Amino acid sequence: MKKIIWIVIGILACSFIYQTTIQTGKASYYHNKFEGKRTSSGEIFRQDSLTAAHKNLPFGTILLVKNLKNDSTVVVKVNDRLSQSSSHIIDLSLKAAQKLNFARNGITTVTLEKIN
Repeated sequence: MKKIIWIVIGILACSFIYQTTIQTGKASYYHNKFEGKRTSSGEIFRQDSLTAAHKNLPFGTILLVKNLKNDSTVVVKVNDRLSQSSSHIIDLSLKAAQKLNFARNGITTVTLEKIN
């Protein structure tokens, strides 16, 4: 009985670490002209960092981004705002786009999962 309780506790703990998919949609990446400029959070944007812009998630939110076309993943931190009128759900740094293997295409379909 104690073993079952520990298994249930482990499963519940894991559910707090990873939340289910919060969003699915199009991702793009920043143009080089933003290199060295301030983001909405005040940080300096760098193409070689693993960061992202999102419409409304709080700054500092950590996301697991999965490219649905090739199943590659990357973990990024939200440090900028994406325009409310954008048709994309996230803009990523070039390094994140490269890790997701879509830098050549420029746009891909992704899922976002919030990591607590």
